[in-house]
Amino acid sequence: MTEKTENPHAQSVLKLADAMYRGALWPAVATVVIGAVVSVFLVGLPGLFGAIVGGVIAFGSSLVTLWMMRKTAAMDPMAVLAVSLGGYILKILVLLGVMMLLRHVSFLHSKALAFTMLAVILVWAAAEFAAFRRTKIPTIIPASES
Repeated sequence: MTEKTENPHAQSVLKLADAMYRGALWPAVATVVIGAVVSVFLVGLPGLFGAIVGGVIAFGSSLVTLWMMRKTAAMDPMAVLAVSLGGYILKILVLLGVMMLLRHVSFLHSKALAFTMLAVILVWAAAEFAAFRRTKIPTIIPASES
């Protein structure tokens, strides 16, 4: 057996990451589609492009979180916390940089981009929470006696 399968914490994190991905994917896709349709009706083609770019950015941000969960699953829980906080700060800085670069792109409607991105991130987070509540994993794993 590998380290990941022997470690009960890693098993829980991997199971949770899978459940979060499955639970969040389709609601987030639906949110992007709704954002794109509403944006194209309200502001035309720039709204469509803005909504799609916002959805892609939100998807990327959310998938990075799940990737980090999978990569750090076998680590000590305190190290996972440190990586999570560092990853969160890095994601915020990258999102800020991307948004600063995209704010003057003429064929993107900035509000359509922002509102779709915000909606996708909120829907993804809510779906991840719902997946956490449904997934049968122990939230406290006692230390082994070894």
